[in-house]
Amino acid sequence: MKKLFTIFKITCLLFGTLIAQASVKPNSLFSNNMVLQRGVIVPVWGTAKEGETVTVEFAGQKQTAVATGGKWIVKLQALKEGGPFEMTIKGENTVVIKNILIGEVWLCSGQSNMGFPLRSVRAINNYPKVADVLKDAQNFPLIRQFSIPLIKNTAIPGLVDDVNGKWKLCDSTSARDFSAVGYFFARELYKKIKMPIGIINSSYGGTACENWMSKETLESFPELKSIFTNYETAIADYPKKLEEFKKNEKYLLEGFKRDSADARNYNRELPRKQSAPMSPAERGGPTGLYNTMIAPLIPYAIKGAVWYQGEANGSRGLQYRTLLPALINNWRSKWAIGDFPFLIVQIPGWKNHFPELREAQLMTWQNVPNTSMTVINDCDDSVDVHPGNKQPVGERLSLAARALAYGEKIEYSGPVYESMKIEGATIVLSFSHVGKGLLAKDGELKDFSIAGSDNKFVPAKAIIKGKTVIVSAESIPNPIAARLGWNLTPKINLYNQDNLPATPFRTDK
Repeated sequence: MKKLFTIFKITCLLFGTLIAQASVKPNSLFSNNMVLQRGVIVPVWGTAKEGETVTVEFAGQKQTAVATGGKWIVKLQALKEGGPFEMTIKGENTVVIKNILIGEVWLCSGQSNMGFPLRSVRAINNYPKVADVLKDAQNFPLIRQFSIPLIKNTAIPGLVDDVNGKWKLCDSTSARDFSAVGYFFARELYKKIKMPIGIINSSYGGTACENWMSKETLESFPELKSIFTNYETAIADYPKKLEEFKKNEKYLLEGFKRDSADARNYNRELPRKQSAPMSPAERGGPTGLYNTMIAPLIPYAIKGAVWYQGEANGSRGLQYRTLLPALINNWRSKWAIGDFPFLIVQIPGWKNHFPELREAQLMTWQNVPNTSMTVINDCDDSVDVHPGNKQPVGERLSLAARALAYGEKIEYSGPVYESMKIEGATIVLSFSHVGKGLLAKDGELKDFSIAGSDNKFVPAKAIIKGKTVIVSAESIPNPIAARLGWNLTPKINLYNQDNLPATPFRTDK
């Protein structure tokens, strides 16, 4: 009897395994409430038993593939915006995906300021409070977000096939967890193009640019070799740092309590509580998030990408000149859909955000085709690395999308330094993206500086003349260079009349 029971158990296990192997399963990107990109070839893929025939039926199309290596992929011809629709995927089993929209899909990636949820928005000036924003979200059911779960790692992870994410409808409840930048971007874009918009939120706090790039891309630049050696050193040092923290944790906590009490008594900024050091591998390490949060999305059809990252590279501006263009080219090469629009958010001022990093972002925009850069220094809270006023960030990004992706003839950037001319004791600065004209908000122009041959910069007087700004200083009779906002926390008030702020710059690169 016992022998018969054992045979029965083995038979059941084998039968269950066969059923599991036979099950056609689409990638999690293809699930209820998804948004598909209109107007282009749309790949659909997943897993199935080896050699199994898989048929995808959608919007009057029928495409068939045979699973090879346990994987299958079909390509739907260009689709017209609309919905809701259903998709049927058949093999030895049938999967029905419901409530599908066809419209525009944007990848929103970066670190914590991209992941920053809508529920945490802190509005300034006349922007609405978060309760009003969430109430209004109910009016945009054609906006959807695909969220990727975050995974802690103990080593650099290898490539994965599926992120196991979910699509969510936009309403007053689900929108709480949407990327705030992604939501405001999608909302403003929707108001203009009047069609479904899907945002893929692939972001992870505290992550460097190199985490989001493929290994072969990083290794192709000799000047980036130090990234791997520094990572290996950090991994080797981590156990000792963790042990030291544990040894001193009690005293650190006591100090935190004392400093917090003092800060409250004297109305100063509260200190940040020290926590145990994080393993350098926890958030992917170099290449890790490309393997787990970008590669598995390819080749999902997208319109373009929005990138809000740079804080973790804040002291490595020179290196970022290589990193960011390399990342853009890496993604574009892998997606193989041409130079899709890539919208960059220039990081605002903070105590560890050096101007060279913002300059590297500006140079990327100026040198890499079909990119833009959105300046947000005036959305800044310089005491917090996470500025809470995300609405103008998303709104300005939508302007860039409308210009780059949808061909609108609109101004999407504030003034950008173009050239200089020395005239006696003054420097005349010329700008592109002047729009309807230059203006100084709140009085005289601020944060300009000027230097002579000794390269010592002093505050400059700056006045607007037509499409130029003339800068001078009494102590600099023979100027050779000028700068704007060239510090950790810029206080720029040069705008164009489209209400878009100028980017920091220096003429002495």
